[in-house]
Amino acid sequence: MRGADLLIEMLIAHDVDLIFGVPGDTNVPLYDAMRQAQDRLRHVMVRDERTGGFMADCFSRLSGRPAVMEVPSGAGAMYALPAIAEANFSSLPMILITSDTPLKMEAQGVITELECAKLFETVTKGSWQVKAAHKIPEYVRRAFRVATTGRPGAVHLVLPEDVLGAEVDPASVSLHADRNCTRFPAYPPQPRAQDVASLAEMLGTARQPLLIAGGGVNRGHAGALLREVAERFDVPVVNTITGQSALADDHPLAIGVIGDNGFHPHANRAVEEADLLVYLGCRMGSVVTVGWTFPEPSAKRLLVQVDIDPAALGNNSDNALNICADVCSVLQGLLSIDATAENPRQAWIDRLNNWRSEFWRHVQPELVDDSVPLKPQRVVKALNTHLEKKPYSILSDPGTPTPHMTRLLRLSNPDSTFIIPRAFGGLGYALPAVIGAWLARPDIRPVGLFGDGSFAMSLGELETIVRLDVPALLIHFNNGCFGWIKALQRLHGHNATYSVDFKQLDAAAIAAAFGLRAWHVRTPDEMEAAFAEAFAHPGPAFIDIEVESIADVAPPVMSWLRRLGRDPLDLKPEPGLRLADRAHP
Repeated sequence: MRGADLLIEMLIAHDVDLIFGVPGDTNVPLYDAMRQAQDRLRHVMVRDERTGGFMADCFSRLSGRPAVMEVPSGAGAMYALPAIAEANFSSLPMILITSDTPLKMEAQGVITELECAKLFETVTKGSWQVKAAHKIPEYVRRAFRVATTGRPGAVHLVLPEDVLGAEVDPASVSLHADRNCTRFPAYPPQPRAQDVASLAEMLGTARQPLLIAGGGVNRGHAGALLREVAERFDVPVVNTITGQSALADDHPLAIGVIGDNGFHPHANRAVEEADLLVYLGCRMGSVVTVGWTFPEPSAKRLLVQVDIDPAALGNNSDNALNICADVCSVLQGLLSIDATAENPRQAWIDRLNNWRSEFWRHVQPELVDDSVPLKPQRVVKALNTHLEKKPYSILSDPGTPTPHMTRLLRLSNPDSTFIIPRAFGGLGYALPAVIGAWLARPDIRPVGLFGDGSFAMSLGELETIVRLDVPALLIHFNNGCFGWIKALQRLHGHNATYSVDFKQLDAAAIAAAFGLRAWHVRTPDEMEAAFAEAFAHPGPAFIDIEVESIADVAPPVMSWLRRLGRDPLDLKPEPGLRLADRAHP
């Protein structure tokens, strides 16, 4: 067997049934091996290594399995780096395979030669060059073991072309798989019994407790367990951006989104007033804590942090209890304890729900405002109407759509998911991510949300969507600028902006040229008709909507509103706060 054949057999043994990748000069032996195994393994050809990495990222999030991406040497490896970094720092297991230049030509100036193993060392859990074909099975087992254990993350294997082509007697190597490492987290760390008992006691005695669902809840597929614990202990739940959709939005204990970007004022108020905060799978970084200013320190408030990564525990806070464990294990442990709340919680829950109702009553005028250009809030309202009917995978870019989506999107179906990359916030994620989402959950339609800055970075994957016949519904927020950056420049630069505007394209025409069914929308009536037709259309659909820029009217970002002299926790926030009129140094 060639080294490439060994690699494919080892991947299949670890339950890999698809690989994302781009053909190149150095991976010809690998493609021949994949061709021969195509009845057991599917290769998804992508149009760019970075966007292919985003597909793999989303596939891993929704499937619970390590995703595999392969790229050729040189530029292919460099193009993949942003997506691998996002996956690694988002705690997602991904295995990147770089088919590299031949070892026998090392240091001779061969084209595309690059020290790829070193390139990825700082953005992966492990990056290794395989120097002999008979070592491939050993390195593949190590890759899966490292990617799926502890805090999951990305690993990188460099396989030189001559190693892929070298022949090995299969009897001289073991092709066994590490079966425990085909899903994540493998070997999940279990909490100490006394820690779970302490947490149960704290939940029982607190008067105003809150559970905070971070991204670890969603990545651990712990939503059902979270709901059971919240109901058993009668504790309200708030969530971070990456924890959104962990609990259905219409649940009486689901209060809303906390932190800086797209927050709910009533949810942030709840955090400030709680006497116990239990952070579940949350690193308590700058967005959740609004630059470590939220909530304000209080001797009367206890903090508990549950995280699979011991390095995250107490890194940014003085916690009363740290639990290093898999979130699912902790929640299951709580459910095994026969405990009830010592203090009545109904008044606390009623107060939070009254705040929540007041907020939603107040924002109704924004949701039905038919002014032109269309407000992003109005777009979310139209989207919510259609999302009520069945589950969807919602993929959002971290740019223009973020604040209004996290604040106003309503997902009541427990099988719906909302995913947004927040480790590095790179643009261009959502459009390719719909492909990974559909490959992971082919029975659930993916919906992608992105601005025109992101669209220009990933539009080549429209061809992939059409080629694979992905029934994606893509919603494009068209405002002719890098809206988030333009808004920041206005906030910090006396209303001066520079090099953030570009031509407002007819993106629907571009999508149609790739073969998608497409609509260009300017008015409310056009939008409602487009949404109805797009959701009824069984194939890939693209809605290009001209919207008001978040650089013109301040979006719901807590730190921005503070800078503008507003109370971000006001349940009746001033609508239409124009950045151009109110920005100051």
